[in-house]
Amino acid sequence: MRIQKPAAIFRRISSILHSIRFRLVMWFSAILALVLVVFSGFIYANQRRDILGESEFSLERKMAALAVSLSITGEGITVPNGILQNSDILIFTDQSGQVLASHGSILAQDSQSLATYATQEFENRPSHDNVTSWMQRSGSPRTNYIFVTVPLQNGPRPSGLAILGSPADPYGLESRLLLTLAGGSLVTLVIALLGGFWLADRAMRPVRTITQAARSIGETDLSLRLNMKSKDELGELANTFDAMLGRLQAAFERQRQFVADASHELRTPLTIVNLETSRSLASPRKPDEYRHALSIIRSENDFMTALVNDLLILARMDAGQAAMESQPVDLSDVALETLERLTPLATRNGVRLEAGDLPEVRIRGDRKYLVQMVTNLVDNGIKYAGGQDKEVCIETGASDGSAWLHVSDNGPGIAPEYLSHLFDRFYRIDQARARSDDGSADSQSPAGSGLGLSIVQWIVRSHGGEIKVNSQVGAGTTFEVRFKAI
Repeated sequence: MRIQKPAAIFRRISSILHSIRFRLVMWFSAILALVLVVFSGFIYANQRRDILGESEFSLERKMAALAVSLSITGEGITVPNGILQNSDILIFTDQSGQVLASHGSILAQDSQSLATYATQEFENRPSHDNVTSWMQRSGSPRTNYIFVTVPLQNGPRPSGLAILGSPADPYGLESRLLLTLAGGSLVTLVIALLGGFWLADRAMRPVRTITQAARSIGETDLSLRLNMKSKDELGELANTFDAMLGRLQAAFERQRQFVADASHELRTPLTIVNLETSRSLASPRKPDEYRHALSIIRSENDFMTALVNDLLILARMDAGQAAMESQPVDLSDVALETLERLTPLATRNGVRLEAGDLPEVRIRGDRKYLVQMVTNLVDNGIKYAGGQDKEVCIETGASDGSAWLHVSDNGPGIAPEYLSHLFDRFYRIDQARARSDDGSADSQSPAGSGLGLSIVQWIVRSHGGEIKVNSQVGAGTTFEVRFKAI
């Protein structure tokens, strides 16, 4: 048997005292104790009143019976058997309060003191049918006496008083009731404490399960689930915890995939730069060959610069650090500005940029991000425009309270099975046309990082808009963006 050290025992006790389970049980017990005290006090007060009322009623009946059966002689009071008990007291006084006769175990001086007090009570207390009741208390409930005082009638005026007293609680019912209530309340509290600890332990068991699960979860393994079937609040908490784990797992997987894709995208241009540098330094070459190598290195450097900029933009967007302004913006002005900026690029690639209808349509948003959105869409169209007459068209308009922008190209189009992944990061429809890792770049492959459309989607959603893609294989692709017009 292993004996725990005092420090471990102290920590265990401290953890119990600071636990929610202990606090719940204590609050429950405190409320129950308050209820028991109030309820017991109510019961005790009512029962005590009933006991005193019964004693007073019994005295009045005895007094009525005595009125027709007792006799007073010079030797004292003669009381028929069966009316008074041994503990009862009967005193008669004259008009001045002097004792005329007494019956029961009471001394003469005590009889006179009691008669004097009874006379004062009769004069000062309100009476009911000429009957005054009062109590003489002592140190013990069993010796508390209750008295009734009635006037003695000898003609039209009272000639004295008749005082009859009896123990208020001769059988100790009041004490036994108090003891029963106290004992019952104590037993109830003990049972409530034990039952409360058991119920609290049972109720908090799912919380311990969640705590243990949280401790066992590592950054590399988020597949653990609680799968609790209960429908109560703790079951809802467990289901929320499972949903949170699912979101965290998906986020970590996206992060790992993002890092892997970014590393792959950066590895290719770095490999090309390294190969071209190695070839140039391997042996003396002609100026044209050096110029060609530097041209390739600059091209790859431009690609890496654009990729890093896109990664920084996405990182700021994911972290919520991209400050978005809200001001009136004319979507047609944004389209015209983009056409002017990208015309040299389109001309260099043999693509004709066409401006369709561009009526004034105003929305609320951040002009800088909207320009970037349209730039990415038009740049994507320039890359994939095809055929003998390469063309990209941009137009704006408004309908049904919405402002829309279309960017269309006459490229090869996109098959339906690829449309759902079009806005995924680093996604390429034709992986065979991606940049190779051996230092050669396919001149027919569109240069791009695969992040442009992801940025477009984030900008559109941040402005409360939506983006759709309509594409037919061999006929071209149209991107449609809609915002709320103002």
